Amino acid sequence: MNERILSPCPSSPNCVSTHATDEGHAIMPFGYRKARAEAKEALKAVLATLPRAKLVDEDESYLHYECTSLLLRFVDDVEFLFDETTKTVHFRSASRTGYSDLGVNRKRMEQVRALVLGKL
Repeated sequence: MNERILSPCPSSPNCVSTHATDEGHAIMPFGYRKARAEAKEALKAVLATLPRAKLVDEDESYLHYECTSLLLRFVDDVEFLFDETTKTVHFRSASRTGYSDLGVNRKRMEQVRALVLGKL
């Protein structure tokens, strides 16, 4: 099975990633306590409550969502990687187009963090 990785953020300020090291793009990952499959299902249940978030790809340790903005229909790619060794969910949320996202990706991921708290 190929090891999935999250792509690095571009230099533009429309991406956040738990693998980024610079302040503009870096964001803290989530931890999880349940079995990976259960934690993944719990995360999927939370994302199902977000408007216009569609699951487009998944395997045992990976989820990929497309989140579409209401007005201009911009698509953001949101990816999650479950690291079973460290019981950590790494993620990347990035706009496909444009330069600035006015903080939308970071706000979304902090919203997801608040929603999953204690559920994983």
